[in-house]
Amino acid sequence: MIDIKVPAVGESISEVTLVKWLKKEGQYVERDEVIAELESEKATFEVNAEKAGVLKTVGKEGDTLKIGDVVARIDETAAKPEGAEAAAPDHSAPAVVQPTASTKTGAAPAPQGPVTAISNDLKATPVAAAIITDKKIDAGTITPTGTGGKILKNDVLEALAHPGRTPGKALFTRQDRREKMSNLRKTVSRRLVEAKNTTAMLTTFNEVDMSAVMALRTKYKDKFKEKHGVNLGFMSFFTKATCYALQEWPAVNAYIDGDEIIYHDYCDVSIAVSAPKGLVVPVIRNAESLSMADIEKKVVELATKARDNKLSMEEMQGGTFTITNGGVFGSLMSTPIINIPQSAILGMHKIEERAVVVGGQIVVRPMMYLAVSYDHRIIDGRESVSFLVRIKELLENPDQLLFGKDPLKALLEL
Repeated sequence: MIDIKVPAVGESISEVTLVKWLKKEGQYVERDEVIAELESEKATFEVNAEKAGVLKTVGKEGDTLKIGDVVARIDETAAKPEGAEAAAPDHSAPAVVQPTASTKTGAAPAPQGPVTAISNDLKATPVAAAIITDKKIDAGTITPTGTGGKILKNDVLEALAHPGRTPGKALFTRQDRREKMSNLRKTVSRRLVEAKNTTAMLTTFNEVDMSAVMALRTKYKDKFKEKHGVNLGFMSFFTKATCYALQEWPAVNAYIDGDEIIYHDYCDVSIAVSAPKGLVVPVIRNAESLSMADIEKKVVELATKARDNKLSMEEMQGGTFTITNGGVFGSLMSTPIINIPQSAILGMHKIEERAVVVGGQIVVRPMMYLAVSYDHRIIDGRESVSFLVRIKELLENPDQLLFGKDPLKALLEL
């Protein structure tokens, strides 16, 4: 019998939560097979079987465990059961229909109602199916009450009588639901309050005309994807512009450590990602040295890992500046909170066509509000405003993103 213990996942982490058992008590597991999912205050990670054998669970789902605690035991002396490698039968698959007398004799089967306008997988009585087809109802909005989840005639009539009601949700309910806060959510809450209470946070705003960037993407997006295998998104433009601005205004890329200020000659850009279990902030290392394609590939990689809860501790540690994009959720303007110990964060927002004055004429342009929240203890107003204006200039003139300045001025060494 060997013990499977909670592994060390970071210097500052002392406990984790057992989120889910992926294998059951008494089940035979192979070596290196994933048996459980644990969650620390910063990430979700998996526990593997160190030996093949029969699993004996120790912890329960929802338990808080210390680093080094025994989470499971494996009886490596147990014999592997016969047929253990065979896949378990899929009970969710539809039963095979045995041929009836009519099909055996070649007679035409009895009509079962219309099947062309509704899914073949839909379980419904012929009358219910006919009404669904006639009224063009989305079957997903109907709550089935028949045996085995079958939709009955009254279920369809109920959906027609109360359009827009969430399936299965009772009217005028006043029930409350209490859930334990996850370690990740606890950490997010603590850090947000700490950022508000320990920094002199202010926010400055500006707006950027996205016409040039959008035209550039439209012109080159197909060639870009063909050559690099990744879409040309907005994040690479913003990251590039941010890196140039950070190098021009180093205080925005620094942070306070006690009585000292730590400046960084590199740009490790954190990107805020909304993951299934909460907000995570993976880091693009040395973003100032990456090409547009490299940045886009890294964004896709980190966002995919965040969605699948596969981010490692190393991928979320560090970072000298953060970019967050509330525009993907429709936010028009917001004041982002600093990701401590960093000193500033850039907030992107929704692109919206607005009437603006250009050359004395009112024209319609795709505009985006930008916001930079900053720690006034280290960043002065002049620096924060100039930093944001520099990002605006680079985005409105994306040809400058190659050198960080106007190409003609670079040619003339001005």
